[in-house]
Amino acid sequence: MSDYGHDLVFGSFLTPQAGTPDDVVSLAVLSEEAGLDLVTFQDHPYNAGFLDTWTLLSFVAARTERVHLAPNVANLPLRPPAVLARAAASLDLLSHGRAELGLGSGAFWDGIAAMGGTRLTPGEGVDALEEAIDVIRGIWDADDRTVLRAGGEHHHVAGARRGPRPDHAIGLWLGAYKPRMLRLTGARADGWLPSLGYLQPGDLARGNAVIDEAAQSAGRDPREIRRLLNVNGRFRPDSAGTGAGSGTAHGGGAIDGPVEHWVDELVQLALEDGIGTFILGSDAPRDLATFAQEVAPAVREQVAAKRKSSGTETGPVRSPRALALRSPGLDYDAIPDRLRDAAVEPGDRDYARQRSGYIRGGNPGLVLRARDTQDVVEGLGFAREQQARGAWDGPGRLPFSVRSGGHGISGLSTNDGGIVLDVKALDEVTVLDPASRRVRIGAGATWGHVAEALAEHGWGMSSGDFGDVGVGGLATAGGVGLMGRLHGLTIDHAVAYDVVLADGTLVHATADEHPDLFWGMRGAGGGLGIVTAVELEVDEVPPVVLAIMLYDASDARGLLEAWGSAVEQAPRELTSFLTMQPGRGETPALAQAMTVIASDDVRLAERALEPLLRVGPVLQQQAQLAPYAAVVAPQDAPHVSDGPGGTFRNTLVDHLDDRTARRAADAFESGGFQMFQVRAVGGAVNDVPSDATAYAHRDGQQFDVSGVGFGPAGVLDAAWDTAMDAVAHGEYVSLSTDRRPERVERVYPGATLARLRDLKRRYDPENVFDRNLPLL
Repeated sequence: MSDYGHDLVFGSFLTPQAGTPDDVVSLAVLSEEAGLDLVTFQDHPYNAGFLDTWTLLSFVAARTERVHLAPNVANLPLRPPAVLARAAASLDLLSHGRAELGLGSGAFWDGIAAMGGTRLTPGEGVDALEEAIDVIRGIWDADDRTVLRAGGEHHHVAGARRGPRPDHAIGLWLGAYKPRMLRLTGARADGWLPSLGYLQPGDLARGNAVIDEAAQSAGRDPREIRRLLNVNGRFRPDSAGTGAGSGTAHGGGAIDGPVEHWVDELVQLALEDGIGTFILGSDAPRDLATFAQEVAPAVREQVAAKRKSSGTETGPVRSPRALALRSPGLDYDAIPDRLRDAAVEPGDRDYARQRSGYIRGGNPGLVLRARDTQDVVEGLGFAREQQARGAWDGPGRLPFSVRSGGHGISGLSTNDGGIVLDVKALDEVTVLDPASRRVRIGAGATWGHVAEALAEHGWGMSSGDFGDVGVGGLATAGGVGLMGRLHGLTIDHAVAYDVVLADGTLVHATADEHPDLFWGMRGAGGGLGIVTAVELEVDEVPPVVLAIMLYDASDARGLLEAWGSAVEQAPRELTSFLTMQPGRGETPALAQAMTVIASDDVRLAERALEPLLRVGPVLQQQAQLAPYAAVVAPQDAPHVSDGPGGTFRNTLVDHLDDRTARRAADAFESGGFQMFQVRAVGGAVNDVPSDATAYAHRDGQQFDVSGVGFGPAGVLDAAWDTAMDAVAHGEYVSLSTDRRPERVERVYPGATLARLRDLKRRYDPENVFDRNLPLL
């Protein structure tokens, strides 16, 4: 007996008759309405009487909402696997994760050859199928950024670009009967899909044995392979003279009898032969409804009861290879139930997109994806329990990171071997009070999507310079943005934070409730708690003028000094960020100024921008009136970074005068830093008293100078310190990878640091949130 514990799935197997196309689609829709989970179609491209199956699948996907869809099975000899892979992935994306893929090695070779396909022997057909699997899986593996070279004699690609990535892990099911095909199923496929009518007594048991042995030899758990079965027959009442029914599910052929007989047969197939998916081959609406509404519920009920009494293991199955990748410091069985389904471990399909941040790789042992505040509380509690267990075999204690958007350059939102609590799903934007423009934004939102939502009301926020930046990080660190000189920092608009503290308590921090915590969250929030949402009073923002100017930066000192002077003298509506790159070969050093005039007054913009045209040799220029939401448009590219991601350093300076510009130019021209940026942070930023927030750099600092290099961190840190320490008046926590304890006072000077340390001792005495600068 073989019960693999799979959840039970019921589907239909429909004939794609070209003569009655509307009827075929109606049967598919009926399948969904009746409650079936899956709709499949024959695929015989050489049959002129049939609709093209892939076109039909696409049409049905648009007419349905819930059911999964698959060819049963796709005719591989007439569907090149690279194209088939892209078609399946595209359908999966368009249907939001409802495409599956059945494959066979080929049959009806006369028809295939008549359509231009190559006639293959049975052995060659299996070779071709194995090659096709390599190609298909390679195309789907879009997280691998190398070009794809896969396949062999019958199917191959030579340097194809991978992608698109399917919306979910598409099941790859093989229609297999002979030993070699069965072994391929066990080693490489996600499911076995035979038809009951082609089986002889004992074939299912023998097939399972071959598949199981092949799976174990390939390092897989046999339960990873779903067992599907196409069934057919008649539903007849007892009065038809069939008694308990005829036809045996174990011996092949049709099932013939009343509903009770069908239920008995399918229950046996599930419990004794491991079948988890039953697909009814019928074009009769009454049969489909009976199968969905009478047979399926009864089979599920009986199988569930017998599994419970026998203690059969059910649920997702993890392969031995994936189990070997687990972190030895974690008790995976103790993951809270409400977080288990969304948890991601090494070896999971989504791991490549969950393990890293924007530019830094990581290899956490577990990513917990929170869907609401209670998930955050339980995820934090689980992490603390795991730290208390002390099973971590690395330095210190088990790492614990919190991630909102994941854009941060520091890499603190991931780790190696520990736990990441991801709050990206907490991304709602809610208007609380239109009169005061008060909005509540989930910590997992990214500013590009926030800008879009605010633009519907004519509102906006100065929030970074890239739409991918996360709310949770920026709204607690500071928020240097492209309208900062007029509208200040992001944190200057914060009026409340929802925070989960280290002990799991949820508090609402405002100027009146927990005012000390509210002060600390505005500049040092990452070290005090987990923000789940922030309330902001945003600005009225009309369309803005965005100007891009490209300069020859061969005279870096002169350009910096002249640009800095022009920005300081400009009206507050102007905020400019300057990005510089060293020369390479015959290409001179270049600088690009990205400037926003936070006004739709074109004349004002012309007057404000004109001095920037004189600060250095202009190679290109352009300006346009655009919604601010277009300046920081959403960027939803996955984070699949590898490696350390470079060394970032920054220094806040009062002015870019001759002395400061010379030192900045020295650092830029040293060869150690591959990119240099200068951000304007004056104007309204300095209107706020220095002690009003934990971001304390408001005593005349006008610019933040930053650089990124990819050499040894110690060498780059020393080079930066030598060049910039003499002119430094602080550092911004978000633009640095420097975590040396002696740098803490540059980020949080004097009384600010003393006050933060007092907060840390009260709100996080065990230093649970230890990934940021050390406050204890």
